[in-house]
Amino acid sequence: MAVDPDLDAVEDTSRLQRLLPAGVAALTLGALGVVFGDLGTSPLYAMHTVFSEGDHAIAPTHDNVYGVISMVFWSITLVITVKYVTFVMQADNEGEGGIMALIALIQRLSGKSGLAAKAALVTLGIFGASLFFGDAMITPAISVLSAVEGLNVISPSFEDLVIPISLTLLILLFGIQRFGTSAVGKLFGPVCGLWFLALAAGGLGHIIEHPEIVESLSPSYAVLFAINHFGLFFIALSGVVLVITGVEALYADMGHFSKKAIRLAWFLVVFPALTLNYMGQGALILHSTGNPIENPFFLLYPHWALIPMVVLATAATVIASQAVISGAFSVSRQAVQLGFLPRLKIRHTSDEVGQVYVPAINWGVLAAVIILVVGFRTSANLAAAYGIAVTGTLAIDTILFFTVVRTRFHKPVWMVALGIAIFLTIDLTFFSANLSKIPQGGWFPVLIAVILFTVFMTWYRGRVLVTAARTEKEGLLSDFVKLVHTPDTGINRVAGTAIFLSADPEATPLALSANVDHNHALHENVVIATVDIRNVPHVPELERVTVDDLGYADDGIAHVTIRYGFQDITDVPEDLRLAAAKGLEVDLDLDNASYFVSRISLRRGPNENMAKWRKSLFLALARQAANPVEYFNLPIDRTVVMGGHVTV
Repeated sequence: MAVDPDLDAVEDTSRLQRLLPAGVAALTLGALGVVFGDLGTSPLYAMHTVFSEGDHAIAPTHDNVYGVISMVFWSITLVITVKYVTFVMQADNEGEGGIMALIALIQRLSGKSGLAAKAALVTLGIFGASLFFGDAMITPAISVLSAVEGLNVISPSFEDLVIPISLTLLILLFGIQRFGTSAVGKLFGPVCGLWFLALAAGGLGHIIEHPEIVESLSPSYAVLFAINHFGLFFIALSGVVLVITGVEALYADMGHFSKKAIRLAWFLVVFPALTLNYMGQGALILHSTGNPIENPFFLLYPHWALIPMVVLATAATVIASQAVISGAFSVSRQAVQLGFLPRLKIRHTSDEVGQVYVPAINWGVLAAVIILVVGFRTSANLAAAYGIAVTGTLAIDTILFFTVVRTRFHKPVWMVALGIAIFLTIDLTFFSANLSKIPQGGWFPVLIAVILFTVFMTWYRGRVLVTAARTEKEGLLSDFVKLVHTPDTGINRVAGTAIFLSADPEATPLALSANVDHNHALHENVVIATVDIRNVPHVPELERVTVDDLGYADDGIAHVTIRYGFQDITDVPEDLRLAAAKGLEVDLDLDNASYFVSRISLRRGPNENMAKWRKSLFLALARQAANPVEYFNLPIDRTVVMGGHVTV
């Protein structure tokens, strides 16, 4: 949504507040608890997955351990630091990040010559967004389970408590989402700060004992591992991918926090802590007696620290879930704006445009998480389901991002081709390595993605058909006003005030045309009101309403545009009083005025444009759309819902 120039000062003030040192520090601390929770808890299970016993376990030899640590470090460096933190975060849609932001940028491309390519890219992007929701369901389950399983290290007698404790924590986490990302970030940020400090300390102790492990950061070890043991290298990739599983959530959460705050948190805290911890686990696996492979993370710490670390890890993994939950809210909000979901109840929880809470998504994801925990039961089983969704989304992000780089940033073809060649090769290598996981659980995120992709595309297709039919029925508002002024039209003006809500300022509201067609009457005072939600927290009263007489000064018909910020309360009756104070030609009697809302009644027609089952799905989704009467705070006893029938 574009912001009018007269609202720039409001937006600039909001940005300035975020860029002040205190504001950046607060956002950086909050980012630790919201954006980096998923990435920060990967050390709990990533190395364990690579070296654990089983058919695909990697033997803990010198070459293998050094090769894996090198793979881990350079995966984090290339995928997270270079690709996302440095480059992809440059592509935002008015501050929003994530794959939906890339889709929005591509949808804005002009010109008819590339319509087919644009449609294909948007469709690919929607499938990537669907894969992200599969990740959003797995992350809370595997993160919390992996931490609570630390109780087994203390005593095997705790094994039966793992699932009940995990479910309790997850339900509490989803229960506090209504308080907002900002509040959750303030609560979780200090805990995550302590967590990253513990990660660094645990790894550093073993690095000091075995400083030669630092050599494993050289890319030569990863290259030699791939050349000399290609089969093992490919198998290891399916586990190494777990160290980057939170990167799409990082990008999707960009709307919750500034780019500067995210980058500061990454370079100053998260990246160093992760590097130290993974090197420490490598040193432990190589040099410790016993069987450190069973749980290399918790064995980094002395026995007296196990209980505190289990408690801290449990808190951190609950926080890790916040990254993908917040990302799911952001992606859902953007999907509604782009027309791939019906209007959902979305609540803005602070003055940051991206900080939202979506109840339907919150409880839907929780239901899926509970099913995953009860069905898979251990983090090791869930690890098999991880990877496919993440790597598929990474590859799609690469394609969409470099399309934006070429078409919107106008970078040369050679630069785009080089970027795609490098990053898509990395992404597809990870994706290929994870294909073997499909039979062992990787089918779950794929199934979720297929279901959600079907929902997204069905709603989009149905909305296009309905919009075309509705536009044909409505006609231009200017033509309607001319008709009213044409002699002998048979339209009688009756006493009273009627207010018609319209989504399109240039179209005739269906309720208005239907009223005239059926009753051959028009109120003496008519106001067509269009509501415009802006990407700023608040719109001052002086700038809230604009009045238009539609070309006729004294006909009792006027158009009013009401602008709201995303934090403003949408109260149409109250703001019409502002319009009256601005010299509205209509004599408003707001205490007795009737409100008319246009609503389409959908009918199932012949199966020409959509399959029968897709029409049933579209109609079911349409019934879930939020009630506009409540949203605009209209008086229920004086509001009439009218409209017409549209066949789909």
